[in-house]
Amino acid sequence: MLDYGKHSILGIGVNAIDYESAVDRIIDSAKQKRSMAVTALAVHGVMTGVLDREHQYRLNQFDLVCPDGQPVRWALNSLHGGRFPGEKLSDRVYGPELTLRLCEAASKQDVPIYLFGATEEMLSQFAAKLGERFAGLRIVGKRASAFRQITPHERDELAAEIIASGAQMCFVGLGCPRQEIFAYEMKERLPMPLIAVGAAFAFHAGALEQAPPWMQRAGLEWLFRLTREPGRLWRRYLYLNPTYVTLLALQKIGLYRKSTGGDPPQEDLLFG
Repeated sequence: MLDYGKHSILGIGVNAIDYESAVDRIIDSAKQKRSMAVTALAVHGVMTGVLDREHQYRLNQFDLVCPDGQPVRWALNSLHGGRFPGEKLSDRVYGPELTLRLCEAASKQDVPIYLFGATEEMLSQFAAKLGERFAGLRIVGKRASAFRQITPHERDELAAEIIASGAQMCFVGLGCPRQEIFAYEMKERLPMPLIAVGAAFAFHAGALEQAPPWMQRAGLEWLFRLTREPGRLWRRYLYLNPTYVTLLALQKIGLYRKSTGGDPPQEDLLFG
């Protein structure tokens, strides 16, 4: 188990952690009925915080920020590996894989879960696939996204519904950065881990194809997704990826310094 704490990647605190430690921390919080905000960030997720100081603040309030993308893991090892007390990180903590490992642990340790996000059809498919894969997994509730900002009353109703379901862990699939905003704003209202896992819903529902393992290992998952959804993703990857690499190089030589702070949001955005 590896857990070397948080380290700054362009001003975003990212945990140098492996799957085993991440699962252990989340399941422990679930059993203790303790609030916890968790996300797994790839380059796009990190850059949303770099470019928006309010979102930087949100991300830096998370209890656990996993290195979802290989370039984020590489950055941790390159910038901070010399301070790790043991070996460097040998793998990322990929949101879709973390989802499966958490569901496996939840099925074995009787931790009921709630699913929030995506469409009704995708959510039903996702829940069915999880039920087939993990005998004994208790999915005690699910609700699709409204795909809009919700009212404070709707937010409070949703929180009450999740609590009343008996869930001890809630997976959130709203896409970045809406899912992180949701987890940040709901953390104090829900006594359980909120795990923002993005495309895990679509991948495991069979609605979206994952990159081949060799592309994932090489950090080329972005390229695979770009070929599948060029109209939606080309601006994200062709602008953010070079900016990320440039800023990391500047951080490496000490010319880019940004504290893991940010500006507290002036109001809740209430994405649901």
